[in-house]
Amino acid sequence: MTGTPNQIEMAEQIRPQVAAEFDRVAAAFQLVALSQQGEVQAETAGILGILAQKRSQTLANTSAGYYITTWRELNDQVRQLIFADPAYKIIQRARQKRAEISE
Repeated sequence: MTGTPNQIEMAEQIRPQVAAEFDRVAAAFQLVALSQQGEVQAETAGILGILAQKRSQTLANTSAGYYITTWRELNDQVRQLIFADPAYKIIQRARQKRAEISE
């Protein structure tokens, strides 16, 4: 990890909380997927893939400042990462099209 000794110490305290937040969100999506079928379940699996990728990218970051500025207070950072992903936007468009067709 890079940064000052104080930054590194703080980031090392934050990082496990970040990992736990990703795990919490993944568990929630996995629970939802159990009650789904077909396309919707496949899309949820896609979201779980996006989540795994974002988790990996986030935890691979070696800048202490990144954890301090971005993750010090957990809010909806994980959700924002998912929503900003281009693959998620494709899933959302597909869901919207299905909703329009079924109306």
